[in-house]
Amino acid sequence: MSTHSTPRKRRSRGFTSVSPREYVLRYALLIFVLVISIGPFLWQLSTALKSPSEDIYNQVLSLLPQAPTLDNFAKVWSAIPVPQYILNSVVVAIVVILGNVVGCTMAGFALARLQFKGRGVVIGLILATMVLPGEATIIAQFVTVKQLGLADTLLGVALPGMIGMLNVLLMWNAFRGIPAEIDQAAIVDGANVWQRLRFIGLPAVKGTLAIIVIMAFIGSWDDFLWPLIVLTNPHNFTLTLGLQYLHGTFSNDPRLIAAGAMIAFIPIAVVFVAVQRWFFRGVGEGAVKG
Repeated sequence: MSTHSTPRKRRSRGFTSVSPREYVLRYALLIFVLVISIGPFLWQLSTALKSPSEDIYNQVLSLLPQAPTLDNFAKVWSAIPVPQYILNSVVVAIVVILGNVVGCTMAGFALARLQFKGRGVVIGLILATMVLPGEATIIAQFVTVKQLGLADTLLGVALPGMIGMLNVLLMWNAFRGIPAEIDQAAIVDGANVWQRLRFIGLPAVKGTLAIIVIMAFIGSWDDFLWPLIVLTNPHNFTLTLGLQYLHGTFSNDPRLIAAGAMIAFIPIAVVFVAVQRWFFRGVGEGAVKG
């Protein structure tokens, strides 16, 4: 009888198993990303809530205000016509969102599901336009808007952003994820293009549509350079453009500037919360449930 014991085989860890060291590293990276992404926002909010008696330039940093107050928001509200600027920004955002949802959906569906000559050329041109920075075409855009008689109008602000090439590519990729057999079966049943888009395409791309809504809203809401070029009448200013008055009027009080930034951020948070359920479905877009 052999006295030597059979050596045990070392179990190899699977792809799902994680060592304690890897857990620590993951959470350390998550905390680091959380600090650099959420930290500036929290500091801005803290500055907006601090009273004039608190020193925000103190060497000892304090995130929690000693005497929180909403007076800074009230002062911003009384210093500039915030409701009018918000209304202008909402109008621009709605036009941009509708343009991207309708235009990019139809363009993406046509590129992904319809057969026509020159489809590859069109996709190549769309990719080529994404190589150019926005500043390279901003003069041509302004000349076009001016010749159309839309200078110093909210429609002129919204027009260049109504169809984004990136959004077209997102919809094209989402529609490509739908199996071709479903389209073929619909054609055999007598469905036309619009019926295929409505009953087959749209239900499968809700997540991508949510992504487009958020991207279009944030892009139009935060845009500063293009409204600055197009608009001259203060009555038509968007919120981001109107907030520049805070830098001139209250240049020595960053509390009010921070309060204005928080006012501009609130609608973005509201829109994200409203569509976040569909937003996180956009990763696996195009899948067909059984």
